[in-house]
Amino acid sequence: MQEQLQKLEVELREVTKNKEKLRKNLLELIEYTHMLRVTKTFVKRNVEFEPTYEEFPPLERESLLDYNSMQRLGAKLGFVSGLIQQGKVEAFEKMLWRVCKGYTIVTYAELDEPLEDPETGEVIKWYVFLISFWGEQIGHKVKKICDCYHCHVYPYPNTAEERREIQEGLNTRIQDLYTVLHKTEDYLRQVLCKAAESVYSRVIQVKKMKAIYHMLNMCSFDVTNKCLIAEVWCPEADLHNLRRALEDGSRESGATIPSFMNRIPTKETPPTLIRTNKFTEGFQNIVDAYGVGSYREVNPALFTIITFPFLFAVMFGDFGHGFVMFLFALLLVLNENKIKLNQSQEIMRMFFNGRYILLLMGLFSVYTGLIYNDCFSKSVNLFGSGWNVSAMYSSSHSLGEQKEMVLWNDSVVRHNKVLQLDPSIPGVFQGPYPLGIDPIWNLATNRLTFLNSFKMKMSVILGIIHMTFGVVLGIFNHLHFRKKFNIYLVSIPELLFMLCIFGYLIFMIIYKWLVFSAETSRVAPSILIEFINMFLFPASETKGLYTGQEHVQRLLLVITALSVPVLFLGKPLFLWWLHNGRSCFGVSRSGYTLIRKDSEEEVSLLGSQDIEEGNRQMDDGCREMTCEEFNFGEILMTQAIHSIEYCLGCISNTASYLRLWALSLAHAQLSDVLWAMLMRVGLRVDTTYGVLLLLPVIALFAVLTIFILLIMEGLSAFLHAIRLHWVEFQNKFYVGAGTKFVPFSFSLLASKFSNDDLA
Repeated sequence: MQEQLQKLEVELREVTKNKEKLRKNLLELIEYTHMLRVTKTFVKRNVEFEPTYEEFPPLERESLLDYNSMQRLGAKLGFVSGLIQQGKVEAFEKMLWRVCKGYTIVTYAELDEPLEDPETGEVIKWYVFLISFWGEQIGHKVKKICDCYHCHVYPYPNTAEERREIQEGLNTRIQDLYTVLHKTEDYLRQVLCKAAESVYSRVIQVKKMKAIYHMLNMCSFDVTNKCLIAEVWCPEADLHNLRRALEDGSRESGATIPSFMNRIPTKETPPTLIRTNKFTEGFQNIVDAYGVGSYREVNPALFTIITFPFLFAVMFGDFGHGFVMFLFALLLVLNENKIKLNQSQEIMRMFFNGRYILLLMGLFSVYTGLIYNDCFSKSVNLFGSGWNVSAMYSSSHSLGEQKEMVLWNDSVVRHNKVLQLDPSIPGVFQGPYPLGIDPIWNLATNRLTFLNSFKMKMSVILGIIHMTFGVVLGIFNHLHFRKKFNIYLVSIPELLFMLCIFGYLIFMIIYKWLVFSAETSRVAPSILIEFINMFLFPASETKGLYTGQEHVQRLLLVITALSVPVLFLGKPLFLWWLHNGRSCFGVSRSGYTLIRKDSEEEVSLLGSQDIEEGNRQMDDGCREMTCEEFNFGEILMTQAIHSIEYCLGCISNTASYLRLWALSLAHAQLSDVLWAMLMRVGLRVDTTYGVLLLLPVIALFAVLTIFILLIMEGLSAFLHAIRLHWVEFQNKFYVGAGTKFVPFSFSLLASKFSNDDLA
């Protein structure tokens, strides 16, 4: 490849050099033709006016500067013609006058069009000049001045016949040069096109060779400097493939000494390798953007596959918008094998890389849109409403029922703009809607109040369940890393704190939904008031949700109050006890396998592991090192900060989940406003112009729906869903302080190359 590139370089240099020479000659010839054309107008000699010199008068009577006397003295009249740049004309003329002392006549004129400089290639304005002089010495001075001012000097023809012959020769040469230049450019283009066919493969080869040499430079020599030693991380499942690859490489290279592999024990923490496919890769990237998980830490990406699109759909709940997003993502998935999509513009490439995330987000939005019964801000009546208006009329009830209930009659219907359905009246409410919100709420004036209450409580329930699940996942981390004391001293107090306060709030919400019906709804207590009274202990007796509520709430508060000091002091005191107990009783651990000593906590745990193994041998050196490393104040401060953050975070994080309600409300109201301002106006026009007006209205409605409701609102809900996972969910169990395993692979090389790669 190097020989081919050298030959190509030599050929390109020669062709380019010849092309530049031809182009320079062409520009000089063009300048010459312009010079001849302009100077032709400077001197117009007529034979009949030219003087004859057959008889000469005495020299004493003539001036020395007279033309005739100069001819008689043998002085020769000469001409210098050429081109000079526009900015140098004035200085050039002054220099000629001062040096030649008036023995020259300068005539110049500006060219109509700018010409390209043969030396620099710059397009500038030129002046054509013609200098007449007497004597050879003056001629030498004029030529030197022309050289100093970088004038382009060309021969000046003495006669009209000579001028015509030069002009014809120049035209012929210019035409020939145009032909040669055209053929040279065609040949150069063919050479470059042929080289461009292989430049991509050559760049890939160079990148691969460079990557190989870069990895070889990271290896170390053995003592004899005859072989390389590489220390690498390798997944345990791939050890067999690694060993087989070394054998195949040794056999194919014909090496006399085969390559071999040995396992090396180490204290270093291994990097984290999480195998993904094209479906899970997008969700794993969301988690990795927060932080790469530590080795063997619980990976939240598995649960994010479900929770992330679901929380997005809660904020983006619309059947129509979700279905459009689903179709767009499905189109990307079906065309995922097309290379153009992966190599398109940055925004389109982002959509393509997250196509499966968009697919699930659209699918879940269809589900939540059915639950909200919202399709482009309108409700869909699929199963028939569960509310009956006719049952509110007095004519459909007996006289006794009419006296007890507030019913409608003709005068009530005529004189009231707003009528209220009473679900406590038999026959009005016939049962819940089979799926989602009843479509009759789309007509109600208190629709917003009802949906706000429903979505706010739903957001709180989903948020508390999500956070509690995060705390439970932390238990699996403690079990895997053999830190069972964290379960009893950290995780269980956190769960008790969460469930005794906010779990009880969920219980009250669901209990009120189930126990109180339409008949008893007016006497149902407020959940917010009851939740506040739980902490205030009001002096007066209040009617609660159930009997014995006061005792249950006090018990929950006691459990919450006891879990706080355990959360603050339990873990530091336990580690301090382990540390002192290990020093006092002389327990030590020996013969153990390699263990990571990343913190004082793990150093202290060595004592508890020694007790479990029953090893009673004492190692003074190890004991002294452990005593120096243990810092009770630092552990206490770290745990106090974590506990304060958790306790305050439970309140703030629960309130943060109300963004599910807020963004869902904003999306529904924006969709409603867009429908009212466009589609409703277009649909209300009469049939004469309705069809003509409806077409642009539908087009504008579609454009605004895509850009405002799908892209802008979708991006907002996407960012808020990421925030809920990073801050509210993952901080309960996920540290994300690991190192990502990045193996050597040719597939990681960039598929595109830039000018820097070619340089």
